[in-house]
Amino acid sequence: MIRICLVEDQTIVREGLLSLLRMVNDFEVVAQAADGEEAVHVICRYSPQVVLLDVKLPKLDGLQVLEKIKERGKTPPTIILTTFDDDEIVLQAVRLGVMGFLLKDVSLEQLTSAVRKVHEGGTVIKPALTHRVLQWLREQPHDFPSLDRPEPLSDREVQILGLICGGYSNREIAEALFLAEGTVKNHISNILSKLGVRDRTRAVLKAVELGYLG
Repeated sequence: MIRICLVEDQTIVREGLLSLLRMVNDFEVVAQAADGEEAVHVICRYSPQVVLLDVKLPKLDGLQVLEKIKERGKTPPTIILTTFDDDEIVLQAVRLGVMGFLLKDVSLEQLTSAVRKVHEGGTVIKPALTHRVLQWLREQPHDFPSLDRPEPLSDREVQILGLICGGYSNREIAEALFLAEGTVKNHISNILSKLGVRDRTRAVLKAVELGYLG
């Protein structure tokens, strides 16, 4: 069962999404919130496995919610929901470690796939945005700890990093490359160690900075 928190201020939209989520047997909505302050409270209280988070919220917006949650501990896998395709929001969300970005007119199939993917450790960013996100990342300084002179990555490690950037989970990478999932996890551990970073998002950022992805 995947435990979900739904954060959306518009009642009709929230009820519509809730109806979709309840159609999936292994999804459970454990908490809801209609504003940013309430979102911080219920996310910390119920520890959901996936958060569906509106951007435009009363009191605190979606990105401010993420900042508050980050201050209190580990941010759960989060999918940003919005009514418009705004590059700036996507880019800010990427920097905050958001794992997914979907428009609110999402279908049940798309929503289900996205929730499962981020729950498995993958990312969901619309393919049309990928080039713009990578271009922006190449131009940004990164203020997280990493090795100044990382050990070179192998061709296989670069290939796996590219799939991580494309939003694939460990299982999907394993299937695509005809590898055992445990082998993929070992490769990812090696990538993190070589780059001197602590998670997949920072690994992608560092690889972009070094010119491995682009």
